[in-house]
Amino acid sequence: MSIAPDPITQIEPIVLRIPFDDGGKGHGIMPTRWNALDIMMLRVETASGLVGWGEGFGYLCQHVTARAVKDMITPFAMGRDSRDPAQLNRDAQLALHLFGRFGITMFAISALDIALWDIAAKREGLSLGRLLGGRKRDTVQAYASLVRYGTPELVGHFTGKAIRQGYTSIKLHEVEEACIAAARSAAPDADITVDANCQISIDKALAMADFLKDQRIEWLEEPTFPPEGTHHWQALAARGINIAAGENVSTLEGFATLIPSLTYVQPSVTKVGGVTEFLRVADAIKASGKRMAAHSPYFGPGYWASLQLAAALDNFNLFEYLYVDQEAWCGLNPPKPVNGFIAIPDTPGLGFEPDPSVVEQYRVG
Repeated sequence: MSIAPDPITQIEPIVLRIPFDDGGKGHGIMPTRWNALDIMMLRVETASGLVGWGEGFGYLCQHVTARAVKDMITPFAMGRDSRDPAQLNRDAQLALHLFGRFGITMFAISALDIALWDIAAKREGLSLGRLLGGRKRDTVQAYASLVRYGTPELVGHFTGKAIRQGYTSIKLHEVEEACIAAARSAAPDADITVDANCQISIDKALAMADFLKDQRIEWLEEPTFPPEGTHHWQALAARGINIAAGENVSTLEGFATLIPSLTYVQPSVTKVGGVTEFLRVADAIKASGKRMAAHSPYFGPGYWASLQLAAALDNFNLFEYLYVDQEAWCGLNPPKPVNGFIAIPDTPGLGFEPDPSVVEQYRVG
């Protein structure tokens, strides 16, 4: 007996801007001052009345991602059967490949895909983690992903604060040795990683290699520009430095040439092509024998989707938590870190439901 289709009847991008405080100046990571969470949520409804929530990457490009949903995703997806997210994802990539296989197009496809997987799990009455192959864990270790402070004093202060809150793993976004050393001094027993956001030259990175090993830095993330510069990674790896990258890469095909040069591979569910492409990349990481360290500094449905992937995948062992104090959470009952661990929701779908009052207060598009 055939199963009746459940076509998509509504697609609505919702743009939020929620201010946050990080204790710093808000400079160094973004091209302009960064002091707000830009969230591009996507609401998708089907003929059966099921509602799914997705998120496309939105840092400073939230309105552009929403526009891509309106101009590309909605005309493509309206009326299509929602029951096979992976096939619909593949069809969307084929239909929209002319507009690029990275960046805004894939951010928009990611949002649709996450929402469709939310619907698929709700249709079965299961959390997404269980739908994807079982619940491997109920909690996941989080690391505190600090912003760029730029001074040893602030780095030491916030590293120490995170350690007192129970974190045992810290990520820095610093590029100067004195700042990195301040973190190690404040957290002598912690796992510490460094994300340079491509802002160190290869000569400087090589000159820092012995220092980074002395400071027991577990990985150096996107050290040089461009972020797909594998020849630079190989030179650093030859000096004994673990390299992490991948947050700016979309689709399995995009990762295929990068994985061999990495120690840690970092797919991001709101950029890579949603849950569908994240699963493909996760399988490739496992087959390669490399380690996964997913990119997940979000506070919208992408946060909840990342937690469900952590529940489902045995090689998703570490969750990136952006260490800021935001004015509000856009989802009800947000699962926050406690002593460095996050409890993963086990309700149908992602476990995400929007907070209507927050959406009303902070909606900007």
